Amino acid sequence: MTKAGFKRLSSAVAGFRGRRIAVFGDMMLDRYIKGSVKRISPEAPVPVVRVTSEATVCGGAANVAVNIAALGAVPRLISVTGRDAAAAEFRDLLDSSGIAHDALIHDDNFPTIEKTRVIAEHQQVVRFDRETPGNMSHAARRAALASLAAELKAGCQAVILSDYGKGLLEPGTIKTAIGMALKRGVPVFVDPKVEHFLLYRGVSCLTPNTAEAYGGMRLTQKDGQDAAEALGRAILQRLACRSLLITQGEHGMTLFQRAGRSASSAHIPTRAREVFDVTGAGDTVISTLALTWAAGATPEEAATAANFAAGIVVGKLGTASVSAEELLESARSWIKTA
Repeated sequence: MTKAGFKRLSSAVAGFRGRRIAVFGDMMLDRYIKGSVKRISPEAPVPVVRVTSEATVCGGAANVAVNIAALGAVPRLISVTGRDAAAAEFRDLLDSSGIAHDALIHDDNFPTIEKTRVIAEHQQVVRFDRETPGNMSHAARRAALASLAAELKAGCQAVILSDYGKGLLEPGTIKTAIGMALKRGVPVFVDPKVEHFLLYRGVSCLTPNTAEAYGGMRLTQKDGQDAAEALGRAILQRLACRSLLITQGEHGMTLFQRAGRSASSAHIPTRAREVFDVTGAGDTVISTLALTWAAGATPEEAATAANFAAGIVVGKLGTASVSAEELLESARSWIKTA
């Protein structure tokens, strides 16, 4: 990043405050049980974890909303929970992050999704999930779409579709949500699920990782940047989306943009200094990308900001977020060391 680029990023970040972003998708409670391992169980060949701490944070679409709030903007979270103790816990977590939950839909037959990770010595030992995604009612989906329509009418400046394959984003909902946003000229950003990949036609930007991009196109994964370039151009042509950001882990990201019948690409090298945990990094990428884009940055500037944010969040353990100050400091440090 050049000094001129940093100046433009600073201007975009200054425009984050008060910007309204709708987040539509699957949310879940992320529980973390942390401890240490000193021995193997005599009952079975598994480690015995001595628990030292427990924490619960927002996951999925709710983590996207937390990231947006941490950057100083106003997330409008639209999702479905049950009517249970976990939903009440969710409301408390959202309150503590300053996130409104009046647009959430409650479904009596759909238990709130919970994911519990047991972590010892900075390593995940096991994860267990509580979920019944097939139980979400059609009425809950219709109510969620009505909430999205209300947010679009109220003037939200971007829509993020956070697809974790848990029931809210199915073919009919996806098509309707995209259509409503694009009809109002509001950009749509998608963190896709492989099985729904080909449904996200015409969106502003899709943000798959490499495995999701190959899987979504029903192709065998290949190594190397040349293969990634060919894949990105094929996706742009197939889905007719305005842009595509393929995240490539330690290899950075590649942004593809349509320009008439042709496509351009720009590779952005990784900004991570030390990786502790990639959990939730995709949520950070799409939230930063959408918000920076909505604040007037170009797609390449927004992707660069998202890359800086990802480099920060993977240096934190567990589901985490990035502040506007951290984002600018990371960019500033890159200029000094480049």
